[in-house]
Amino acid sequence: MDNVGIVVEDLDAAIEFFRELGLRLEGRTVVEGEWAGRVTGLADQRVEIAMMRTPDGHGRLELSRFIEPSVLADHRNAPVNALGYLRVMFAVDDLDATLDRLSGHGAELVGEVVRFGDAYRLCYVRGPEGILIGLAQELG
Repeated sequence: MDNVGIVVEDLDAAIEFFRELGLRLEGRTVVEGEWAGRVTGLADQRVEIAMMRTPDGHGRLELSRFIEPSVLADHRNAPVNALGYLRVMFAVDDLDATLDRLSGHGAELVGEVVRFGDAYRLCYVRGPEGILIGLAQELG
């Protein structure tokens, strides 16, 4: 897999939120033109994107802010059992410390932190604009 894409309204806030998780901004640009519209099926699109790289260097997250056309649907408040995209899960070393840092960027716990046997501590949080992410701390 090359990357996962998330559409946002406030690109700067989303970048800072994912930086707090340890992702590194690789680049930021505007994508537009006839070729881009042919790929997405949105004829005259203009999109500002930021590509974020995971700390291990293997995965990327593409954050997109549509300038044109305007956003058509809003799934930010969909429950975790809604059809379609659910969440991106991140492995963290210290779940409690990560939650403390992310709360400074508006993250809110969806349910509660739970323990999955002796293997993981897990939770879901909503970040800026309701972006749903999972956090997993491996135990042992």
